[in-house]
Amino acid sequence: MKNLASQKNKVSECYRVLDKFKLDNKVVVITGGAGLLGKQHSLAVAEAGGIPILWDINKSVAIEHAEKICQKFKVPAQGMGIDITDANSVKEGLDKIIKFFHQVDILINNAANDPKIKKNCEKTKNRFENFTLDSWHNDIAVGLTGAFICSQVIGTYMAEHKGGIILNIASDLGIIAPDQRIYRQSYLAEEDQPAKPVSYSVIKHGIIGLTKYLATYWSKKNIRVNALCPGGIYNDQPKEFVDKLIKLIPMNRMAFLDEYNAAVIFLCSEASSYVTGSCLVADGGRTSW
Repeated sequence: MKNLASQKNKVSECYRVLDKFKLDNKVVVITGGAGLLGKQHSLAVAEAGGIPILWDINKSVAIEHAEKICQKFKVPAQGMGIDITDANSVKEGLDKIIKFFHQVDILINNAANDPKIKKNCEKTKNRFENFTLDSWHNDIAVGLTGAFICSQVIGTYMAEHKGGIILNIASDLGIIAPDQRIYRQSYLAEEDQPAKPVSYSVIKHGIIGLTKYLATYWSKKNIRVNALCPGGIYNDQPKEFVDKLIKLIPMNRMAFLDEYNAAVIFLCSEASSYVTGSCLVADGGRTSW
């Protein structure tokens, strides 16, 4: 009987641990919610019992994906057309959420421009020598200023109420520089070689800085702020590119689309209650080399 009681206690303790990963009825704003990772974040949130609110400049796709989540998980997910580079648009979006749900518990700053480098594209425009000021301003506006605005507007609301969680989606390229060798194409001259643009790397490094700043700034307001630094995801990239990239990764592969979902839930839930100002790196070991 003692052994049986001990086993029951262990099972009960396991359930208590698992309960910390639940997001039951938590309202979660996800910027860039209609994008590749944004959709995955929303699925993870809904599966954990939360209510994902998808903010995206592409309103129709955000609404369409939110409707699919509603049907699959039976949660009142919503898609909204929000321009995160416009403070008024962000404030209006927050007001609508508060009016409908009376709360916002979690913000996931996910939106960013991420130009894909493909064959036969305009190859030289992303090289540092040629990168235009307009491109710089546009990328910074979405990836960094947008995160600042959303954090300021929603974070201030959280600070004035019961607190909350901010999760910033950075990148392994927020820790290391892009290895431009993986983009090289043998038939092109040096000055024509494609490159990962400088703005992406600067933004992702900046997101980590914003994370640490906010984590300490709002530490007494019951707001935890962390960053997730994911590596590359399989997304129909050219084989030549993939073969070069995986040689830089100890696990010898890229990530599958849903492999960051559990990390998102960990950082958005009470399972990470003593974690703030941190960067969770999920890159198959790439930044260890």
